Amino acid sequence: MTDLDGVGRDERRPGRIVVGVSGSLGSLAALHRAVAEARGTGAELLAVLAWTPPGGEHGYRLAPCPPLLATWEETAAGRLREALDEAFGGAPAGVRLCAQVIRGDGGAALVHTADRPGDLLVVGAGGGSLLRRGLRPSVTAHCVRHASCPVLAVPRPSLHRELEAFHRRNVWHLPTTPAPSR
Repeated sequence: MTDLDGVGRDERRPGRIVVGVSGSLGSLAALHRAVAEARGTGAELLAVLAWTPPGGEHGYRLAPCPPLLATWEETAAGRLREALDEAFGGAPAGVRLCAQVIRGDGGAALVHTADRPGDLLVVGAGGGSLLRRGLRPSVTAHCVRHASCPVLAVPRPSLHRELEAFHRRNVWHLPTTPAPSR
């Protein structure tokens, strides 16, 4: 686990808001909602990006390479910083923020992190195609099933849904705008 801002967690402070961040539009929406919740309650915000080595943990155990592992962790930390920059231009004002990169599967890492009484776990309510959900299990579903604290699943922004619909129509060479009425 890497703490990006160099400040360790205070284990005595209750009422954190833990938010899963991946850099996707859904996770950025969850991050914005988590910041609003933190401002409203005065709770500490813990932004978490979970990562696994390319090929998964099993693949890494078959051919371990510590220098590559350090590079992958740095890359994950950069993705988290980039997500915070995209969402707020850095750390959001008026919120105590702790940003952490955790090695592990997204759902399990978030559930393990949001383990205190009074915690709130905020995740994006992904979506995606059936194929994508079959290949990569839903972090949101895992959190809802296994978390010991309340989970707030933030729906994808409507613009994101509209862009996906536009993309589908474009891929299938369908008209992207309605036909003019005569």
